[in-house]
Amino acid sequence: MFRSVRATVAAAFAGVLGAFNTSPAQSSPAVVDAITVIHSETLLDGRGASTHNAWVVVRGRRIERVSTTAISIPGAKTIELGSATLLPGLIDAHVHPGWYVDRQGKRNSARSGDTPAQAALAQAGNLYATLMAGFTTIQSVGGIEDLELRDATARELIPGPRILTSITQLSSTRPTPDSLRALVRGLHGQTADLIKLFSSSGLGAGGAQTLSDEQIAAVCGEAKRLGLRTLVHAISPASVRAAVLGGCTQIEHGTFVTDVELKLMAQHGTIFDPQVCLVFQNYVDHADAYGFNDVSLAPLKAAIPTATAMFARAIKTPGLKIVFGTDAVALAHGRNAEEMICRVRAGQSAMDVIISATSAGAAAIGMADHLGVLASGYEADLVAVDGDPSRDITAMKRVVFVMRGGTRYR
Repeated sequence: MFRSVRATVAAAFAGVLGAFNTSPAQSSPAVVDAITVIHSETLLDGRGASTHNAWVVVRGRRIERVSTTAISIPGAKTIELGSATLLPGLIDAHVHPGWYVDRQGKRNSARSGDTPAQAALAQAGNLYATLMAGFTTIQSVGGIEDLELRDATARELIPGPRILTSITQLSSTRPTPDSLRALVRGLHGQTADLIKLFSSSGLGAGGAQTLSDEQIAAVCGEAKRLGLRTLVHAISPASVRAAVLGGCTQIEHGTFVTDVELKLMAQHGTIFDPQVCLVFQNYVDHADAYGFNDVSLAPLKAAIPTATAMFARAIKTPGLKIVFGTDAVALAHGRNAEEMICRVRAGQSAMDVIISATSAGAAAIGMADHLGVLASGYEADLVAVDGDPSRDITAMKRVVFVMRGGTRYR
């Protein structure tokens, strides 16, 4: 099934890539060896340090050095960012780039009637909006279209962030533990970067645990054996406990967790990716596009204060690893930074929010050695914003410069 769907998606992208092909030819030795010198009044390194009057040298795809004294290199291109703040490209650990609003003004589905090409253009538009918002790496947790999107952005055929994908989501309660292990092996063979698993129902259904402890442990154990991380949709306390004790890598949402589960995650080194506001508010603001009525909107509206209170407790839990993920869906792409603002309002320091979306995010996705830090030897994923976000997190919405892998997009 995956192969037939992927063939359709691939054909659609083949017909529309030219519309987005704005990147320079990376095969040219002149481009590969190109040197760019960037100056900014303030630099945040992604680990919590702040430097004033910083100069960054980018050679090809990597950061060559960072200095506090002026740098002049013959033949190098110089970019003057003035009073802007330079920081590492941002990482969103939970995104759905395949979700968009179709020609009927509804969230895309099998009934949309959009052609494959129209769908491909919309999805590429989501990636462009996300990149322009300063997010240079995203983790997509479920869509067969991700394989072609991942390839297209990696080859710079369309402008977008680096993509890690689970390809699909494991949610059926029917497979046996052995069958679930086989599904994990199949996704590994399909080049999935991670495994996405549902251990609970959705928010509207109350978030109760849906898979057995044995099923959850089977998926997470097999994934770990194959070197794959596992992200688990878990809303209720029981579903979170089962995922943590089952050896899963990361918990998504955790809306109703208690202090007991927060401490359990910290004890087991389980990464936590809660959502505070963006995904819920996006549904509320665009109820018509999602077909929500007053009844189905009620739990979404109630989730914002509940999630905010939960997050306030989470950031006070010693040793708990918290990363940044928005669960951005249709009409939220490019608005990712709004979640950062909500986290600060909930009590997290602006610098800690930035770290969660840079170095901590890179560590969570297994790329701490080359992403998420603005330092020598790291990938040249750089973003600049108008203002100092460590003092005023709303500056994260004012992106003025974007570079991914040494290629400037904004």
